[in-house]
Amino acid sequence: MASENKIFVVYAILAVLCISGIGIFVSEGSALGIIACIIGTIVVMGFGFRTKRKLREKAGN
Repeated sequence: MASENKIFVVYAILAVLCISGIGIFVSEGSALGIIACIIGTIVVMGFGFRTKRKLREKAGN
């Protein structure tokens, strides 16, 4: 597996953990946990999309 793909696997696992965390905190009734997991999901997915864009631009040059 190329090193670029490994980072995407890490991003995917972190995103799944954050999304799962939303469900866990919903069942516990913790609004702070829900908000933290939503923000975490947005941040992790943003990093993934940004990394993909940078790799695509790097390959195009």
